[in-house]
Amino acid sequence: MTTPERTKAQQIATAAAEFEKARTGHSPTSVTVVLSGETLVITLHGAMSPAERALAVTPTGAAEIQAYRRKLFDTAADAFRARIKEITGVEVRETAAEVEPKTGTVVTVFTTGTVVQVYLLADAVPTDTWTSEAPSVGHEGGIS
Repeated sequence: MTTPERTKAQQIATAAAEFEKARTGHSPTSVTVVLSGETLVITLHGAMSPAERALAVTPTGAAEIQAYRRKLFDTAADAFRARIKEITGVEVRETAAEVEPKTGTVVTVFTTGTVVQVYLLADAVPTDTWTSEAPSVGHEGGIS
């Protein structure tokens, strides 16, 4: 029996988990990869170690964790960008990452110069209520 070829999203998720493990020694509990147009969003769920979560309960500790995670991201960004290009065949133009210290979720956002807002929902939205085409917002503020 042959195993099916993994999708690019699965390959990126695996690469992201491997990079996280190599950088921190801690594997995320799961990885979500979403591509919409030119925007790739990678969410590492449960990426913080128990020690990081314990430190993050205070505002000072949370700030330290955010600074530490940004530094980790910055040191590995070039290698991971190269891996994404290898998988997708497309150059990554811009990168940014943020950690939510209260939940331990790390969101890495790759954009092409646009503003990206990422909202992590408390639960999944049923796929039958979601369309495959995302609406775009015109410069007048309406949804088109």
